[in-house]
Amino acid sequence: MSDKGASIVVLSAGPEGNLAARAVADKLDLPLVRNPPAEADTVAVVTDGLRFWLQQGGGRPPGPVAVDFASPEMQYRRKGGQNELLGRAVGRKADRKPTVLDCTAGLGRDAYVLADLGCHVVMTERSAVLAYLLEAAIQEATISGDSKVASAAARLSILAGDCRELSLPLVDVIYLDPMFPEKKKSAATKKDLATLQLLHGEECDEADDMLAWALQQDVKRVVLKRPIKAPETRVKAK
Repeated sequence: MSDKGASIVVLSAGPEGNLAARAVADKLDLPLVRNPPAEADTVAVVTDGLRFWLQQGGGRPPGPVAVDFASPEMQYRRKGGQNELLGRAVGRKADRKPTVLDCTAGLGRDAYVLADLGCHVVMTERSAVLAYLLEAAIQEATISGDSKVASAAARLSILAGDCRELSLPLVDVIYLDPMFPEKKKSAATKKDLATLQLLHGEECDEADDMLAWALQQDVKRVVLKRPIKAPETRVKAK
């Protein structure tokens, strides 16, 4: 598993995070530094305990990117009107909560929404750093004082690697949300997207191949999320 050649280093946020930072660096086989080198694309900043976030290196302007399923942003998102559409897309009903394989986990936002709707969601993420970030976020959410957050987190799991190369569990639905460029994005969305692209590059060229792979799997449904007015996705004939 790789991060598309990105230069990534680990940095402790302070003396209290030194041991945790060392554990993250060892786990991911990344260098632990006191001062990020200018050539570093991404810096994983670690505090004590389970918390850490990603920061673009080299003096790039976008700020920290973190995963916190109990954050106000996620709690606002879980109540959003788009959740009903996402639930309908995967076939979620009052008496049916499908098991979903989210092959493009990213920052885990859609996966969390589906888990909050009652689905069990297995995420796969090719970036080792992002997979570890998601794993830490799940662990932290499962001990949240908010019972709804903890319950949703208990329905989430993460596998590190390319879904097409992993031994996968049986699922009902495959969910794909490749990184397609959109004309209008908020500043926060641009920040997150910029960091994701540094870690695993533009995935637009792989969308067709991933969809073709998904359609060959023994599942009841394949869902491909696309932005409005996105170019047509064509599945290559086998």
